[in-house]
Amino acid sequence: MSAPGLENPLSRALREKTVLVAVGSGGVGKTTVAAALALRSASAEGRRALVCTIDPAKRLANALGLSELGNAEMRIDEALLRHADVPAKAPLFAMMLDMKRTWDELVERSAPPDKREKILNSRFYQALSSRLAGSQEYIAMEKLAQLRARSDYDLVVLDTPPTAHAIDFLDAPNRILDFLDTDAARWLLTPALAAGRVGLRFLSFGSSYAAKTLSKFTGAETLQELAGFMLSISTLNESFRQRARQVGELLAAPSTSFVIVTAPNPERLDEVVHFHTLLRQNQMNVAAVVVNRVHPRPTEAQRADATALPEPLRGRVEATLDELQALAERDADAIAALRRACEPTPFIFVPRFERDVHDLTALWHTARYLTGDLEMTAP
Repeated sequence: MSAPGLENPLSRALREKTVLVAVGSGGVGKTTVAAALALRSASAEGRRALVCTIDPAKRLANALGLSELGNAEMRIDEALLRHADVPAKAPLFAMMLDMKRTWDELVERSAPPDKREKILNSRFYQALSSRLAGSQEYIAMEKLAQLRARSDYDLVVLDTPPTAHAIDFLDAPNRILDFLDTDAARWLLTPALAAGRVGLRFLSFGSSYAAKTLSKFTGAETLQELAGFMLSISTLNESFRQRARQVGELLAAPSTSFVIVTAPNPERLDEVVHFHTLLRQNQMNVAAVVVNRVHPRPTEAQRADATALPEPLRGRVEATLDELQALAERDADAIAALRRACEPTPFIFVPRFERDVHDLTALWHTARYLTGDLEMTAP
């Protein structure tokens, strides 16, 4: 909730920014928030918007009226928006990042023609592009840079991978570069790399005790394959470095803002504070902290209605209201601690709805809380 007399921070961001990055752990409604912001930007602000999601679940596709999402942008049918009583001032697009496909496209675009197939067919590349820590975060940033460079959209909203530790997200480009250009790997593979320059069929590990020892555990053939992969992928190092710099500049640009999404659970507090601190230390703009699924306190009217009910229904309803009161107080304590730790960043509150957000109407309803049309009193 923004301070009295001040414009809602997310409304301002939707009007002024070109990139919004939704960050936070899994299971807090981050994908829904990202989609709601993109919907609001297109429908109310009249800006051509795209939401790029990482979540493979079909909830977002269904909420947007699509049967599925893929690695290409899909436009949301204006007829569906009108049917849901959602304005349609500008086009809205959505896509789901295909991690493997985006990695392949990066290699196909950046690698020398004689190296592409060797890289793409390597099992070490398969691990890099699907399982290496940081690879999903890195490729999400790569896709964001691609989309932003094309200038097809007034606003791109990126739903980032669920991240348990903030540093995993912020340091992903550096970790990928470390993997591709590590001194340790070069030391271990020096004989293999040298042999690779004259043909890997002449490979011999006898001159390196480290390589010889390593080959006992991995097998000479595996080590040879790794050496070949490192030789091939090394041609991309400068390209990766350049893209990592571009991504870093994009994330720190005045036209980019982060939206931290969390639930009011006490166990999430340290995680959110840490994320907020790292973003600020890296001089990245935080538009707002969105606390999603907040339990509202029971109203006096609900209490009065309960007293008018016959027993035993009255007792059951009053017990339910007492439970809701306890949950609201727990949320209030967590939010108070979070606000103290994240000052002066503004907070936005979205209540817990009776049903999941599963269609455009519910998504628009969520967007109205995010941008201040509807306000939930801070617990």
